[in-house]
Amino acid sequence: MSTTQPVGRTSAAPPLRVRDQAREAATLVLFSAATATGLALALLLLARLGHQG
Repeated sequence: MSTTQPVGRTSAAPPLRVRDQAREAATLVLFSAATATGLALALLLLARLGHQG
């Protein structure tokens, strides 16, 4: 069992509220979607450039 504390949290800090957890989850989803879209567009661009050459 791990006894490490999450980064930025101390034992005196109150636990995250549900709305804070939901905000963090939504931020993660948006970041993941933006990253996946960016990578897909980059690969598509590389494929197009490779096909033309």
